[in-house]
Amino acid sequence: MLKNFLVKKILLLSLTLVLFLFWIGEANAGQLSDRIATFPKWDNKPTVQVASGDLVYPEWMAGTWMVKSTLVDLIAPLAPEITTPGFEGNRRYLNQSVQFQVKFIKQNLLGQPSKLIPQPVKVKSAVVADRAFNGLSLARAYLGDRTVKAVKVDPDSPNRQITLLQGDRQLISIVTGRTTEVTAENGYVTTEIFGQQFRGNRVRPYFNQVESTTAYHYVPNSTVKIVADQFTAVYLSAQDPDYFKAGDRPVALYRYRLEFSPQTDL
Repeated sequence: MLKNFLVKKILLLSLTLVLFLFWIGEANAGQLSDRIATFPKWDNKPTVQVASGDLVYPEWMAGTWMVKSTLVDLIAPLAPEITTPGFEGNRRYLNQSVQFQVKFIKQNLLGQPSKLIPQPVKVKSAVVADRAFNGLSLARAYLGDRTVKAVKVDPDSPNRQITLLQGDRQLISIVTGRTTEVTAENGYVTTEIFGQQFRGNRVRPYFNQVESTTAYHYVPNSTVKIVADQFTAVYLSAQDPDYFKAGDRPVALYRYRLEFSPQTDL
């Protein structure tokens, strides 16, 4: 039961942090908005481009934020024939809020090669997520300080992350594709697809694929500066015995309400 809980909760590490990619992967007008409008009637995965470099955020994202995340809906589209580990147990979190801090930092890119920005785009600086801090903050908010030992990001790729857990367990997350869409002034939608692999001593490895589609809106004249609707879809991996039954249809859907309030930087 603990393994199922860990897999569900830790797969959210990257989801809350997905924001706006300025320079690549912009979707056709309305593509992502139309997808959100049809939720939860999703029968396939979204069209994305291969993930390259890191996500770059608007200037107003720089700093430290307190995020309030609330699960407002969860659906198992293929139940009772196919369900995911921990889905029924997650019903107890419906309409329950979890709070955690996240950081976004500005990096000076002048005069140095950068793995953050795909070439040939040239920029002076970029606001990016502090992925290690944010991943650890989110994981411990759900699982507790004793369960989550550390979160590490591959120094050669911001799209590869590993979460180290108590008892020599690990969750490896690799972003494989993403796309974004500008919807209005101070508004945008983004999608990321990433693979998850859970490993542990005496535990059979567990694989899946996750989509995070998030619609954000910046509200400058408010205590809560950013609000967002986040949609998480879980897909079976090719290693799952029910893979061919499910195909590209999601086996679990979650919808969250996110609220970002600015904090004094640490």
